[in-house]
Amino acid sequence: MTATKTNERPGTRAVHRHSGMSASKARQVLDLIRGQDVQRAAEILNGVEREAAEVIGKVLQSAVANAAHNDQQNPEELYVSACYADEGATMKRWRPRARGRATRIRKRTCHITIIVSRLPADKLELRRRRIEAVSSNRSRRVDASRKRADLSGRLSRRRTAQAERAAAAEAEAEAADADEDITDQALDEAQVNDAEPEVTEADTVDGGLDEDDAVEDSTADEESASADADEKSEDE
Repeated sequence: MTATKTNERPGTRAVHRHSGMSASKARQVLDLIRGQDVQRAAEILNGVEREAAEVIGKVLQSAVANAAHNDQQNPEELYVSACYADEGATMKRWRPRARGRATRIRKRTCHITIIVSRLPADKLELRRRRIEAVSSNRSRRVDASRKRADLSGRLSRRRTAQAERAAAAEAEAEAADADEDITDQALDEAQVNDAEPEVTEADTVDGGLDEDDAVEDSTADEESASADADEKSEDE
């Protein structure tokens, strides 16, 4: 039984020819993405710290673009069905060494090929169920977080309202106390104004002295008048 040839494998392909690296270096990275869906393969290539990962990532993007534009396939339903690296032309260079000798330098190249195909129906169904489960779990988490946020918001609003009511009650109590103080003071002032003025001992003493002086002055005037009258009668 003859196996399927490399150039006869089904799917949409992209080839990068004469890449400036050895085939063994490219194969180590290609083994990581073989059989993975294109999203997962892209994530793996982004996390690999090798020079070949950047080149292979571009080839993968090219294969997905070819499948979307040429074969009208959904990029989300594709996976890496095959990927391999063939040896390309090797450039020979020479490096001078001691005693007139030379050492050969081999600059190897490779041809990188990535083939993407549509996932089988059973895998697509499994993937759809998995996505639905993830989305439902996410929606439940979002609803739970929103409920917690609403509850915390209600509690905070309730505490704020209680604090405002307490502050208003304190302000009313202070205002009532101030009004009572003002009324008490006003009553005290009114009582003071309505009360009769008190007569002091000094005022009484001064008044007595003034009346006695007046009586003495009147008696002196009468005596002087009578003396004048007596003198006039004697002269006559």
